[in-house]
Amino acid sequence: MSINNLDPNNSMPLHLDALSTDETYMLRCLQIAKNGLGTTAPNPMVGAVIVHNDKIIGEGFTSAYGGSHAEVNAINSVTDASLLKSSTIYVTLEPCSHHGKTPPCADLIIKMGIPKVVIGLKDPHEKVAGNGIKKLEAAGCIVKVGILQKECEEHHKRFLTFFTKKRPYLILKWAETADGFIAPEPIKRGEEKKPYWITNTKSRQLVHKWRSEEAGILVGTNTVLADNPQLNLRDWAGKAPTRIVIDRRLKITKDFHVLDGKQNTIICTEITDRNNYIDGVTYKVLNFIANLPQQLFTLMYEEQIQSVIIEGGAQTLQSFIDANLWDEARIFKGTNRFSKGIAAPKISGRKLKQIQILTDQLTIIRND
Repeated sequence: MSINNLDPNNSMPLHLDALSTDETYMLRCLQIAKNGLGTTAPNPMVGAVIVHNDKIIGEGFTSAYGGSHAEVNAINSVTDASLLKSSTIYVTLEPCSHHGKTPPCADLIIKMGIPKVVIGLKDPHEKVAGNGIKKLEAAGCIVKVGILQKECEEHHKRFLTFFTKKRPYLILKWAETADGFIAPEPIKRGEEKKPYWITNTKSRQLVHKWRSEEAGILVGTNTVLADNPQLNLRDWAGKAPTRIVIDRRLKITKDFHVLDGKQNTIICTEITDRNNYIDGVTYKVLNFIANLPQQLFTLMYEEQIQSVIIEGGAQTLQSFIDANLWDEARIFKGTNRFSKGIAAPKISGRKLKQIQILTDQLTIIRND
């Protein structure tokens, strides 16, 4: 099975022969929208398709942040602009109605004379929130909303969670042995640390692909001290996520990879003395006695980090589970055994799917 097909977001299989015409074109919008995964945030990864006489004449998806939106790219892809005046544009999310880094897409649709707009779902962003639809209707466009709405909500889950819950979409990820451990027992002083792997190379490559799709990656102090992870994309091409490291007392020294300055890094600490800070790293002071997961969510919301994957350790993962502040868990189970060690987190939720990756089993759980 190809790494590209191991998509935990693809959880709603559709029967193509049962789709209406509008649903068929909206499904195409969702397919091409995935090309923007990991690059468009804080903008949503929208897909747009333009249809004339039941033939697709233009397609587009949201460019990397700061670039053109999906509607603009779709319109610009049409070779004969005169056809737009008798075409329908399909889009997964309500066209924007405000000026940001680019002009409003609703204005461009009106300017080009496109008479019909089919939308997957309304945009919850306070600067849009139905205003794009109102603007289109006021200009005489026929607007249809709610086509494949559940599928569009699933696709835009990061964006929707961020603007409706004021926090990032949170993914928990860990690998555990067949007997339920995520790491062997900590080594004693003087003992040589031996490398270990729970999962196979295919699973590890998949994790790097996931990292490229999320805005942030979070780990705790013990994980850094024990494993010295790089938290980068060595096995996949894409944009590296912002590293968020919980280091209450600044135990992590500058010789660790997370402080190498090679990608954006935020250290969460209670130390206020700036003399202990390292140049090129952002430090955020938190109250570790209060609700730490909620504070981290607030921090990530302020930093415009719309999605985060938490990769360890057991204590950090369990703290988010216990606070019920998570959306999705991706759990690998390998075939080897430790007999003793650090136990895997305990979690319950709706099992979304189970995938076999060579010798590993991957289970996706959703917190509904």
